[in-house]
Amino acid sequence: MRTDDWHLTRDLDAFLTRAGAFLHSRPGLHTLPLTVTENLRRRGPHLYGDGVPEFGMLEQDGAVRATFFRTPPHRLNLTVLTAEEADVPAARLAALGQRLPGVHADRDTATAFAGAWQRHTTATVTLRERNRLYRLGTLTVPGPLPPGGPRVAGEADREQLVRWHDEFVAAVGSGVFRDAAEWADTRIEQGGITFWDTPDGTPAAMAGTTPQVAGQIRVAPVYTPPHLRGRGYAGAATAEVSRAALAAGAREVLLFTDLSNPTSNGLYQRIGYRPVAGFAVFDFTGRSAPA
Repeated sequence: MRTDDWHLTRDLDAFLTRAGAFLHSRPGLHTLPLTVTENLRRRGPHLYGDGVPEFGMLEQDGAVRATFFRTPPHRLNLTVLTAEEADVPAARLAALGQRLPGVHADRDTATAFAGAWQRHTTATVTLRERNRLYRLGTLTVPGPLPPGGPRVAGEADREQLVRWHDEFVAAVGSGVFRDAAEWADTRIEQGGITFWDTPDGTPAAMAGTTPQVAGQIRVAPVYTPPHLRGRGYAGAATAEVSRAALAAGAREVLLFTDLSNPTSNGLYQRIGYRPVAGFAVFDFTGRSAPA
C-alpha cells in the first residue's frame, strides 16, 4: 500500500463528497463518523473544539474503503482497517508532526493503530476502555416500570441538562464532548433528550438520541445520578427513546456501552439490544514526535 492511497483534507464538503457513499454503506458500524460529520455540517467546524477538524480517506481503484476523522483536541476515529493498513496513516500522521491524544475504533483497528503509533513516535500507549456497539432487535420494555413517566426536555430544563452533561462527562471521561451549554441548547432544539420523571415531576434519569442519519439513530447519553441508580429509571428512559427512534422511522437503533459495566450491558440486552462489534479506546501520552 502506498502512502498516497490516503488522502488528507480539512474540507468537510470535499470529504463527504468522496467518502459519503462509503460511510452510508455500513451505517451501523459508521455511526460515529456519520453523526459527527452531520453535526459539523449543520453546526460548524468548531462544534467540538477550537481546532480545525481533520479527515482522511483510503482510496483504492477509485473507491473509498476506509476513513478517519479527528476533531481536535479529541482522539482520532478510524473505520475498519487491517494491521498493515493501519500502519500507513500512523506513519504519515507521525511524519506530519501530529500529536494525537489517542484513538477510538473497532477493537482490532484500534489495537493495530495504537501499536503502529507507538513504533513511529515512541509515545506511551494505554488501553483506556473497551466498549461494545449494540443494535436494537425486538424492543422489550423492562417491567415493572418505575413510578412516573417520560417527558421530552424543554427550555425550562436547560440548567438541569447542563449540570447532568458535566456529571456524565466526569463519570465517563472519554469520547467526543461539546460545551455543555451549547449541547443543552442543541438537544432542546432537537427534542433530543427524554427525562424519566418521578410522580412529583422531578427528573430521575435522562436518555438522549442523535439525529437520524443514513437511517440510523444512536442512543446517547444515558445518565442517572448516583443516588437514584438501581431503581429502573435509566432502563425506562432508554426503552422510551428507543421506541421513539423506531417510530421516527430509524432502520437501526444503536448504542455503545463500556464493557467494564456489566449492569448497563445486561440492562440493554434485556431491552432488546444485540452485540454488533467490539471497540477500544487507547490513550497516547509522552513523546509523540516521529521516532
